Amino acid sequence: MRMSEGKNAGLGLALASAFAFGGSGVAAKPLIDAGLDPLHVVWLRVAGAALLMLPLMWRHRDLLIRKPALLAGFGLLAVAGVQAFYFAALSRIPVGVALLIEYLAPALVLGWVRFVQRRPVTRAAALGAVLAVGGLACVVEVWAGLGFGAVGILLALCAACCQVGYFVLSDQGSDGEDAPDPLGVIAYGLLIGALVLTVIARPWTMVWSVLAGDARMDGAAVPAALLIGWIVLIATVVAYVTGVVSVRRLSPQVAGVVACLEAVIATALAWVLLGEHLSAPQIVGGAVVLAGALIAQSSTPKAPSGPVAGGPGPGVPGSVPGSRGVEEPEDAVAGTRLSQAAART
Repeated sequence: MRMSEGKNAGLGLALASAFAFGGSGVAAKPLIDAGLDPLHVVWLRVAGAALLMLPLMWRHRDLLIRKPALLAGFGLLAVAGVQAFYFAALSRIPVGVALLIEYLAPALVLGWVRFVQRRPVTRAAALGAVLAVGGLACVVEVWAGLGFGAVGILLALCAACCQVGYFVLSDQGSDGEDAPDPLGVIAYGLLIGALVLTVIARPWTMVWSVLAGDARMDGAAVPAALLIGWIVLIATVVAYVTGVVSVRRLSPQVAGVVACLEAVIATALAWVLLGEHLSAPQIVGGAVVLAGALIAQSSTPKAPSGPVAGGPGPGVPGSVPGSRGVEEPEDAVAGTRLSQAAART
């Protein structure tokens, strides 16, 4: 009974995280249309979230000594890595292609779990991942912008690998008395991510006056500050916290598939709030992604485990306990090209 309740709670948190991450695009697009650069929107998102988490950084300041590599890994991979590689890929290949490659992450998570951690992968999780990726191809209408660029493909794959790091780091190391608090790790991860993105985005070149005015959302005037508040508080802080907890309750492979719903949620919200209509393939693709997520979450939750065979996440000793997440992931906004460029991965 407790296992079932924990799984249901994990699924609810994963859905909440997908909604929070997926909702970033509909708030970001009006800001971009108003004159903000997409990278500046991302910087505001991460830096603002880091400021909100400052009290938690002070409370968990011992992590700087206990888990410095973990904090650096989470900030570089789960926050800054997905963002930087995704935007770099967008400059070389179509948005839909980049987004689809990034969301190969659930399949890559299965490979990590099976061949690196040497843990069994359920058929439900594998089938769910396949369906989710196939449905996502329809949601982003990848055929509308087919193109090949070796460097762009490689950069998009790097974004996918960073997203894998997000799920893996969110799951590992939560057992034992020395387990770091996930909120502290998220807080410092956002701070490190903000510092890295400051170098990339160069916020001193931002058109700051946009933040004092209004942006247009499907013809209606909305204060830009309100949109930034949503992106920072809901699409980043709430998204990462609920995401990290859900990964621990569901396992990385299952949570990764459920995260594919971010693109579907983003597309649906763009339809309702921005007036961007869905095509028949997008509706069918959304249904397929949903089916894949439902099949994957039917997997039996894994039992708590100790140290993982093969070591921790990509190049990072330590872990995030999951009692996300930048994105991530990050950054899935299907059905709207500009908002795709502003979301997490």
